[in-house]
Amino acid sequence: MFPTAIFHVSSVLMSLFVASVLATPSTFPVDSFIYSGCSLQKYAPNSQYETNVDSLLTSLVNSAMYASYNKFTTGAGSSTVVHGIFQCRPDLQLSDCSSCVASSVSQLGVVCINSCGGVIQFGGCFVKYDNVSFLGVEDKTVVVKKCGPPIGYDSGALNQLDSALSYLTSQSGLFRVWASGDVRAVAECVGDLSAGECQDCLSSAVGLVKSDCLAAAWGDVFLTTCYARFSFGGDHSYSNHGSSNNDDEVQKSIAILIGLIAGVALLVFLLAFWRKSYEERTGGK
Repeated sequence: MFPTAIFHVSSVLMSLFVASVLATPSTFPVDSFIYSGCSLQKYAPNSQYETNVDSLLTSLVNSAMYASYNKFTTGAGSSTVVHGIFQCRPDLQLSDCSSCVASSVSQLGVVCINSCGGVIQFGGCFVKYDNVSFLGVEDKTVVVKKCGPPIGYDSGALNQLDSALSYLTSQSGLFRVWASGDVRAVAECVGDLSAGECQDCLSSAVGLVKSDCLAAAWGDVFLTTCYARFSFGGDHSYSNHGSSNNDDEVQKSIAILIGLIAGVALLVFLLAFWRKSYEERTGGK
Protein backbone atom coordinates (compact mmCIF):
# COMPACT_ATOMS: atom_id res chain seq x y z
CA MET A 1 0.00 0.00 0.00
CA PHE A 2 1.00 0.94 1.80
CA PRO A 3 12.52 4.92 3.95
CA THR A 4 14.53 7.68 3.53
CA ALA A 5 11.79 10.42 2.81
CA ILE A 6 8.37 11.84 1.56
CA PHE A 7 7.22 15.32 0.61
CA HIS A 8 8.36 17.62 3.47
CA VAL A 9 6.14 20.47 4.57
CA SER A 10 6.71 22.96 7.38
CA SER A 11 5.33 21.88 10.76
CA VAL A 12 3.44 25.16 10.86
CA LEU A 13 1.21 23.84 8.11
CA MET A 14 0.36 20.26 9.01
CA SER A 15 1.39 17.09 10.85
CA LEU A 16 1.16 14.85 7.82
CA PHE A 17 1.43 15.69 4.16
CA VAL A 18 -0.10 13.37 1.63
CA ALA A 19 0.68 13.83 -2.05
CA SER A 20 -1.68 12.12 -4.40
CA VAL A 21 -1.03 11.94 -8.14
CA LEU A 22 -3.22 9.24 -9.60
CA ALA A 23 -3.03 8.37 -13.25
CA THR A 24 -6.08 6.73 -14.80
CA PRO A 25 -5.52 3.15 -13.61
CA SER A 26 -6.56 1.25 -16.72
CA THR A 27 -3.70 -1.19 -16.25
CA PHE A 28 -2.63 -0.44 -12.65
CA PRO A 29 1.03 0.04 -13.70
CA VAL A 30 3.70 -1.00 -11.21
CA ASP A 31 5.62 2.28 -11.28
CA SER A 32 2.64 4.65 -11.02
CA PHE A 33 2.95 6.94 -7.99
CA ILE A 34 -0.11 6.84 -5.73
CA TYR A 35 0.68 8.82 -2.57
CA SER A 36 3.32 9.63 0.01
CA GLY A 37 3.44 11.27 3.41
CA CYS A 38 5.80 11.99 6.30
CA SER A 39 5.46 12.88 9.95
CA LEU A 40 6.49 16.36 11.06
CA GLN A 41 8.38 14.98 14.03
CA LYS A 42 12.07 15.24 13.17
CA TYR A 43 15.16 13.45 14.39
CA ALA A 44 18.53 15.10 14.93
CA PRO A 45 21.12 14.56 12.19
CA ASN A 46 23.87 12.07 13.09
CA SER A 47 21.72 10.72 15.94
CA GLN A 48 21.24 7.09 16.88
CA TYR A 49 17.73 7.26 15.45
CA GLU A 50 19.11 8.31 12.08
CA THR A 51 21.51 5.37 12.18
CA ASN A 52 18.62 3.04 12.96
CA VAL A 53 16.47 4.48 10.15
CA ASP A 54 19.29 3.99 7.66
CA SER A 55 19.82 0.43 8.89
CA LEU A 56 16.11 -0.35 8.69
CA LEU A 57 15.70 1.01 5.18
CA THR A 58 18.76 -0.89 4.01
CA SER A 59 17.22 -4.07 5.43
CA LEU A 60 13.98 -3.40 3.56
CA VAL A 61 15.78 -2.90 0.25
CA ASN A 62 17.96 -5.99 0.73
CA SER A 63 15.02 -8.15 1.77
CA ALA A 64 13.02 -7.13 -1.31
CA MET A 65 15.55 -9.00 -3.45
CA TYR A 66 14.36 -12.29 -1.91
CA ALA A 67 10.77 -11.74 -0.76
CA SER A 68 7.70 -9.72 -1.66
CA TYR A 69 6.96 -8.77 1.96
CA ASN A 70 8.87 -8.24 5.19
CA LYS A 71 8.88 -6.13 8.33
CA PHE A 72 11.64 -5.09 10.72
CA THR A 73 12.15 -3.32 14.02
CA THR A 74 15.53 -1.72 14.67
CA GLY A 75 16.85 -0.20 17.89
CA ALA A 76 15.79 -0.38 21.50
CA GLY A 77 14.14 2.14 23.75
CA SER A 78 11.34 4.54 22.94
CA SER A 79 13.65 7.27 21.63
CA THR A 80 15.60 5.20 19.09
CA VAL A 81 13.38 2.31 17.98
CA VAL A 82 12.06 2.40 14.41
CA HIS A 83 9.57 0.05 12.77
CA GLY A 84 9.35 -0.59 9.04
CA ILE A 85 7.58 -2.66 6.42
CA PHE A 86 7.60 -3.17 2.68
CA GLN A 87 5.19 -5.07 0.48
CA CYS A 88 5.04 -5.78 -3.24
CA ARG A 89 2.12 -7.09 -5.23
CA PRO A 90 2.46 -10.89 -5.11
CA ASP A 91 2.21 -11.17 -8.89
CA LEU A 92 5.44 -9.20 -9.43
CA GLN A 93 8.75 -10.79 -10.30
CA LEU A 94 11.27 -10.37 -7.47
CA SER A 95 13.42 -8.20 -9.73
CA ASP A 96 10.48 -5.82 -10.24
CA CYS A 97 9.69 -5.90 -6.52
CA SER A 98 13.29 -5.09 -5.63
CA SER A 99 13.39 -2.23 -8.11
CA CYS A 100 10.09 -0.79 -6.83
CA VAL A 101 11.18 -0.91 -3.17
CA ALA A 102 14.60 0.57 -3.92
CA SER A 103 12.98 3.41 -5.85
CA SER A 104 10.48 3.99 -3.04
CA VAL A 105 13.20 4.19 -0.39
CA SER A 106 15.22 6.54 -2.58
CA GLN A 107 12.28 8.91 -3.05
CA LEU A 108 11.44 8.79 0.65
CA GLY A 109 15.01 9.93 1.29
CA VAL A 110 14.39 13.00 -0.87
CA VAL A 111 10.98 14.03 0.41
CA CYS A 112 11.08 13.01 4.11
CA ILE A 113 14.48 14.32 5.17
CA ASN A 114 15.00 13.78 8.92
CA SER A 115 11.35 12.75 9.39
CA CYS A 116 10.72 10.20 12.12
CA GLY A 117 8.12 8.49 9.93
CA GLY A 118 7.28 8.18 6.26
CA VAL A 119 5.16 6.19 3.82
CA ILE A 120 5.06 5.86 0.05
CA GLN A 121 2.74 3.85 -2.19
CA PHE A 122 3.31 2.94 -5.81
CA GLY A 123 1.16 0.76 -8.02
CA GLY A 124 3.43 -2.18 -7.35
CA CYS A 125 4.78 -1.70 -3.84
CA PHE A 126 4.39 -0.01 -0.47
CA VAL A 127 7.04 1.15 2.03
CA LYS A 128 6.50 2.61 5.49
CA TYR A 129 8.57 3.37 8.59
CA ASP A 130 7.80 5.10 11.89
CA ASN A 131 8.98 5.48 15.48
CA VAL A 132 5.51 4.45 16.68
CA SER A 133 4.63 0.79 16.15
CA PHE A 134 1.99 0.24 13.48
CA LEU A 135 2.86 -3.36 12.63
CA GLY A 136 -0.09 -5.74 12.78
CA VAL A 137 -2.56 -2.92 13.46
CA GLU A 138 -5.58 -2.58 11.17
CA ASP A 139 -6.19 1.03 10.16
CA LYS A 140 -9.08 1.99 7.89
CA THR A 141 -8.24 5.68 7.63
CA VAL A 142 -8.93 6.92 4.10
CA VAL A 143 -5.67 8.06 2.49
CA VAL A 144 -6.77 8.32 -1.16
CA LYS A 145 -10.22 8.22 -2.73
CA LYS A 146 -10.39 9.02 -6.43
CA CYS A 147 -13.01 8.35 -9.09
CA GLY A 148 -12.64 8.56 -12.86
CA PRO A 149 -14.97 10.43 -15.21
CA PRO A 150 -18.63 9.36 -15.23
CA ILE A 151 -19.61 6.77 -17.81
CA GLY A 152 -23.36 7.31 -17.52
CA TYR A 153 -25.93 4.67 -16.70
CA ASP A 154 -25.14 1.34 -18.35
CA SER A 155 -26.86 -1.60 -16.72
CA GLY A 156 -24.51 -4.10 -18.32
CA ALA A 157 -21.40 -2.28 -17.17
CA LEU A 158 -22.79 -1.76 -13.69
CA ASN A 159 -23.65 -5.44 -13.39
CA GLN A 160 -20.09 -6.35 -14.41
CA LEU A 161 -18.67 -3.98 -11.83
CA ASP A 162 -20.99 -5.27 -9.13
CA SER A 163 -19.82 -8.82 -9.86
CA ALA A 164 -16.18 -7.72 -9.70
CA LEU A 165 -16.53 -5.90 -6.40
CA SER A 166 -18.58 -8.73 -4.89
CA TYR A 167 -15.81 -11.13 -5.90
CA LEU A 168 -13.19 -9.01 -4.17
CA THR A 169 -15.04 -9.17 -0.87
CA SER A 170 -16.12 -12.81 -1.12
CA GLN A 171 -12.63 -14.24 -1.63
CA SER A 172 -9.93 -14.95 0.94
CA GLY A 173 -6.27 -14.02 0.92
CA LEU A 174 -4.34 -10.78 1.06
CA PHE A 175 -4.33 -10.24 -2.73
CA ARG A 176 -7.41 -10.56 -4.96
CA VAL A 177 -7.77 -9.95 -8.69
CA TRP A 178 -10.75 -9.87 -11.06
CA ALA A 179 -10.53 -9.71 -14.85
CA SER A 180 -13.70 -10.41 -16.80
CA GLY A 181 -15.47 -8.57 -19.58
CA ASP A 182 -14.51 -4.91 -19.54
CA VAL A 183 -13.78 -4.76 -15.81
CA ARG A 184 -10.38 -5.09 -14.14
CA ALA A 185 -10.27 -4.98 -10.35
CA VAL A 186 -7.67 -5.60 -7.69
CA ALA A 187 -7.61 -5.50 -3.89
CA GLU A 188 -4.83 -6.04 -1.37
CA CYS A 189 -4.13 -5.90 2.35
CA VAL A 190 -0.89 -5.24 4.19
CA GLY A 191 0.73 -8.59 4.93
CA ASP A 192 0.71 -8.34 8.72
CA LEU A 193 -3.09 -8.24 9.03
CA SER A 194 -5.01 -11.30 10.14
CA ALA A 195 -7.52 -12.88 7.77
CA GLY A 196 -10.39 -11.29 9.67
CA GLU A 197 -8.77 -7.86 9.74
CA CYS A 198 -8.03 -8.04 6.02
CA GLN A 199 -11.63 -8.96 5.26
CA ASP A 200 -12.90 -6.10 7.41
CA CYS A 201 -10.54 -3.59 5.82
CA LEU A 202 -11.34 -4.64 2.26
CA SER A 203 -15.07 -4.59 2.97
CA SER A 204 -14.68 -0.93 3.93
CA ALA A 205 -12.54 -0.10 0.90
CA VAL A 206 -14.86 -1.84 -1.55
CA GLY A 207 -17.86 -0.25 0.15
CA LEU A 208 -16.39 3.21 -0.50
CA VAL A 209 -15.68 2.30 -4.11
CA LYS A 210 -19.30 1.22 -4.54
CA SER A 211 -20.80 4.26 -2.86
CA ASP A 212 -18.58 6.89 -4.49
CA CYS A 213 -17.35 5.53 -7.84
CA LEU A 214 -20.04 3.14 -9.04
CA ALA A 215 -20.81 4.98 -12.29
CA ALA A 216 -17.22 6.07 -12.99
CA ALA A 217 -14.71 4.80 -15.54
CA TRP A 218 -12.36 3.84 -12.71
CA GLY A 219 -12.11 4.05 -8.96
CA ASP A 220 -9.35 3.93 -6.36
CA VAL A 221 -9.72 3.72 -2.59
CA PHE A 222 -6.56 3.40 -0.52
CA LEU A 223 -6.99 2.96 3.21
CA THR A 224 -3.95 2.85 5.49
CA THR A 225 -3.77 -0.96 5.52
CA CYS A 226 -5.61 -2.03 2.35
CA TYR A 227 -6.88 -0.83 -1.00
CA ALA A 228 -9.41 -1.61 -3.73
CA ARG A 229 -9.23 -0.47 -7.36
CA PHE A 230 -11.22 -1.04 -10.55
CA SER A 231 -11.13 0.11 -14.15
CA PHE A 232 -13.31 -0.32 -17.23
CA GLY A 233 -11.58 -1.18 -20.48
CA GLY A 234 -7.92 -1.48 -21.28
CA ASP A 235 -5.62 -4.43 -20.92
CA HIS A 236 -5.35 -5.82 -17.42
CA SER A 237 -1.57 -5.89 -17.41
CA TYR A 238 0.63 -6.22 -14.35
CA SER A 239 3.91 -5.37 -16.00
CA ASN A 240 5.81 -2.12 -15.92
CA HIS A 241 6.85 -2.18 -19.57
CA GLY A 242 6.07 0.94 -21.51
CA SER A 243 4.71 4.22 -20.25
CA SER A 244 1.77 6.52 -20.78
CA ASN A 245 1.28 10.25 -20.92
CA ASN A 246 -0.28 10.02 -17.46
CA ASP A 247 2.85 8.36 -16.10
CA ASP A 248 4.94 11.14 -17.67
CA GLU A 249 2.77 13.72 -15.97
CA VAL A 250 3.24 11.93 -12.64
CA GLN A 251 7.01 12.07 -13.01
CA LYS A 252 6.83 15.75 -14.00
CA SER A 253 4.69 16.50 -10.94
CA ILE A 254 7.16 14.75 -8.65
CA ALA A 255 10.08 16.60 -10.23
CA ILE A 256 8.31 19.95 -9.82
CA LEU A 257 7.54 19.25 -6.16
CA ILE A 258 11.11 18.21 -5.42
CA GLY A 259 12.34 21.32 -7.24
CA LEU A 260 10.09 23.53 -5.13
CA ILE A 261 11.36 21.87 -1.96
CA ALA A 262 14.97 22.46 -3.02
CA GLY A 263 14.16 26.09 -3.88
CA VAL A 264 12.65 26.75 -0.44
CA ALA A 265 15.67 25.14 1.25
CA LEU A 266 18.03 27.36 -0.78
CA LEU A 267 16.02 30.48 0.11
CA VAL A 268 16.17 29.64 3.83
CA PHE A 269 19.94 29.12 3.57
CA LEU A 270 20.47 32.44 1.77
CA LEU A 271 18.36 34.33 4.32
CA ALA A 272 20.31 32.79 7.20
CA PHE A 273 23.60 33.67 5.49
CA TRP A 274 22.46 37.25 4.87
CA ARG A 275 21.34 37.64 8.48
CA LYS A 276 24.64 36.34 9.82
CA SER A 277 26.61 38.69 7.55
CA TYR A 278 24.44 41.63 8.60
CA GLU A 279 24.94 40.88 12.31
CA GLU A 280 28.70 40.66 11.81
CA ARG A 281 28.76 44.05 10.07
CA THR A 282 26.61 45.74 12.71
CA GLY A 283 28.17 44.03 15.70
CA GLY A 284 24.99 42.11 16.47
CA LYS A 285 22.93 45.27 16.95
